[in-house]
Amino acid sequence: MTKARLLVVVLVAVLMTVAGASAQLPAKDPGVRGTTVGGADPIPLPGLSPSEMAMFLAGLKDFRETENVADGLGPRFNLDSCAGCHNQPATGGSSTGSNPQAGMTNQYNVLPSFITPDGPVREVRYKRNPDGTPDGGVHALFVISGRADADDNCTIKQPNFERQYANGNVIFRIPTPVFGAGLIEQIPDATILANQRANVSAKNALGIGGRANRIRLGLTGEPNNNGNDGTIARFGWKAQNKSLLLFAGEAYNVEMGITNELFPTERDETPGCQYANTPNDVTNTDPAVGPTMSAIERFAFFMRFLAPPQPSPDQPGGTSSISKGGQLFGSVGCALCHTPTLYTGNASVAALRKKPVNLYSDLLVHNMGPGLADDISQGAASGDEFRTAPLWGLGQRVFFLHDGRTTDLIATIRAHKSAGNTQYRDSEANIVVDRFNALSDNDKRDLLNFLRSL
Repeated sequence: MTKARLLVVVLVAVLMTVAGASAQLPAKDPGVRGTTVGGADPIPLPGLSPSEMAMFLAGLKDFRETENVADGLGPRFNLDSCAGCHNQPATGGSSTGSNPQAGMTNQYNVLPSFITPDGPVREVRYKRNPDGTPDGGVHALFVISGRADADDNCTIKQPNFERQYANGNVIFRIPTPVFGAGLIEQIPDATILANQRANVSAKNALGIGGRANRIRLGLTGEPNNNGNDGTIARFGWKAQNKSLLLFAGEAYNVEMGITNELFPTERDETPGCQYANTPNDVTNTDPAVGPTMSAIERFAFFMRFLAPPQPSPDQPGGTSSISKGGQLFGSVGCALCHTPTLYTGNASVAALRKKPVNLYSDLLVHNMGPGLADDISQGAASGDEFRTAPLWGLGQRVFFLHDGRTTDLIATIRAHKSAGNTQYRDSEANIVVDRFNALSDNDKRDLLNFLRSL
């Protein structure tokens, strides 16, 4: 063998060894696809009429607006704009990797240890009241005391979050993206229920159940949690809100403290901290002095007309890897809860009528076991039940799970597995997670590439 031929053989052997070693590297989350900095212009649904587009743009302007005390901000609040929470990778998304809550500090407002500049925007709920009864409500992080746009009459203080946190009484929620929310709103109940009945034998074999979050007619329901008509709620981490208008009204009041026609009562009625008429934001009955529509209606129109996320055909990992990962997504069993496509009904808006909704969710709540349980009940969803999170747009999200505990997809998948205890049953995802764990590293890599392509 000549020296040249020997060199070629050695070089090929080295390359094969390197390639083999590379193929055996543990699979890892390829990370956020594209930008991690929010603020880019969101995309409206295709096919909107000129008047619908005007509604979308008016809602976008309000969604981005920073509120102040004269607008009704507070007395207690979590942030001062919708877009501050929903801005990754564009207005309407989820939490960015730079937390604007870190800028809310003054002599009255300190950052609790669980709110960090590089962490997710978080909302705090308490599990229990001081007497041990269930709480579940939002306890706003900040107060308007000490702000330049307030006066010295308001001196309310933050709750003692560190004490509650040390006592294990605090749980978190992070913002859910609202891309494509109008399409989700228009999926008929009958479609959700038909999908629930589909593939029952396969679901049963894997321990998968799931149910709609609705309070049946004739039973007592919680206020504003769809107790009156018995239809299926679908927005929020526990599918606790029925409509985008309800979602907008609740967020305006609970997250920013701004009362409105759906939620007209101040959450903190301390007299010295009221700087605007109540409700703070209402329909204007005199068009001569400004727009008629209330802010929560404009918010709802923005979300309703916001286009869904668009998947990438080749990033990350290339078309072949993504295609194979999509097949594995189905064969492992993920698609039995994360339904790839549902359809809207005969919506009054043409741009929403009879459209495919590629959301990767069945919109049902499922038992997720003690590992994810937050001990909070909302509507008919109990302490370990969560809505199947829609996966469209997953590739550009930074934080995962209801509390933002991880930025890693593998950790997210594995967090879906937990054995039952005396309080909660096994997670419905246990067998599916076992199947994922049993995949080869190459197959895991393809599945992760598929998820990050969405």
